[in-house]
Amino acid sequence: MKSIKKNENYDLKIIELGKNGEGIGYIEGKKVFVNNCIPGDELKVKIIKVSKNYMVGKPIKSIKKSKDHVEPKCLYYKLCGGCQIQMMDYQRQLEEKKNRVDYILNDIHGLSVKVEDTLGMDNPYDYRNKSSVPVSMTKSGPIMGFYKKNSHDIVDIDNCIIQNPKMNTVLNIFKSFIKEKNIPVYDEKSHTGLIKQLMIRTSRIEDKFMVIVVVNGDQVDSIELLIEELKNIDGFASLILNINKEKTNRIMGYENKVIYGQEVLVDRILDMNFEISPNSFFQINPVQTDTLYSKVLEYADLKGNETVYDLYCGIGSITGFLAKNAKKVYGIEVVQVAVENARKNMELSNIENTEFFAGKAEELIESLASEKERPDIVVVDPPRKGCEESVLKTIADIEVERIVYVSCLPESLGRDLEYLVSRGYKIEKVQPVDMFCHSYHVETVCKLKLLK
Repeated sequence: MKSIKKNENYDLKIIELGKNGEGIGYIEGKKVFVNNCIPGDELKVKIIKVSKNYMVGKPIKSIKKSKDHVEPKCLYYKLCGGCQIQMMDYQRQLEEKKNRVDYILNDIHGLSVKVEDTLGMDNPYDYRNKSSVPVSMTKSGPIMGFYKKNSHDIVDIDNCIIQNPKMNTVLNIFKSFIKEKNIPVYDEKSHTGLIKQLMIRTSRIEDKFMVIVVVNGDQVDSIELLIEELKNIDGFASLILNINKEKTNRIMGYENKVIYGQEVLVDRILDMNFEISPNSFFQINPVQTDTLYSKVLEYADLKGNETVYDLYCGIGSITGFLAKNAKKVYGIEVVQVAVENARKNMELSNIENTEFFAGKAEELIESLASEKERPDIVVVDPPRKGCEESVLKTIADIEVERIVYVSCLPESLGRDLEYLVSRGYKIEKVQPVDMFCHSYHVETVCKLKLLK
């Protein structure tokens, strides 16, 4: 075996995708990770990193493109870290997401389950209803956009093709405003300057949008001129200052000042309305959220007499739909503000058979099961790290008959499903859903039943 040297060029065929959307090929049996390519591409690459177990290559020249290779619509694709697989035909993207879930569940965890075809979108563009745009100062002036791959450097962007088109109009108006009025941009090293981020939120049902300016201060000079500009866009509902004076990586502060318009937007998932405030969590792809939640309800298969636990319930967006078809639903969420939003959202829809608790699921589920009604069904929608094992252990210990697991990371899903199978559960359905088109992310809904 000849030695592979850094900074030398090699021919490489891309065989598979990595978990971060990068292409993977092999040189003398060792993995080579390369950005901006897909399976089937043949490239000349420059090796820029050599380690014991893998290498990193940089594309130098295309030798042959995959039959699934398409020209990305985005001008910033090679720089921006948002859409890692946009150069792949959309139907092939859906196949790759299914394959990723299948490989992790079956090849890695040995679960022997059928994975359904990924549910995709008719139009996988213009879908994002929320945009958080960081601002930075350069020698040539302020820039706004999204972060480069694997860095904290901002790519200056005028048009993002996966977000609501009105957001791009707002972005460019705001960029011109801070340049023309010389509004100081925040510098995280010196903790000086004013403008930290621009956030834009839209409502599908109202066709309105909210502009939130995150500031290291209490006011923005000439803000009324910005408001007058924004009034020229149909659907402009409000401009809000979010005060964040802390030295922190957290994007938003806790104080909001309404400078113009309404305090919240209202949007709908399926047949339920939800209030959206500047700090609220709300799914960013409303079309696919309808698809995802419909699948959750299908897998829950509620008849009207069940007690349900909704763990990691957030603002109660799934809880409400469960409650319409169950006797009682108990929601657990660690974020107190989200619990308050959940209670408010139930009031909006006149749903009275829910009860919410603020705290960690692993600390509350056991006491809830002993003090309240034991659950017939448990729905879990955990963060990327998955469920704490103590949560899964309690679910198995109290012999919950059915589980619906909503996952945003196949790796943690595979681990958790393997544990549940070891405790006597059978995986009946596995359904990937494409919530984040053109990225490597995939959401998955699973249905499990306790074998007796």
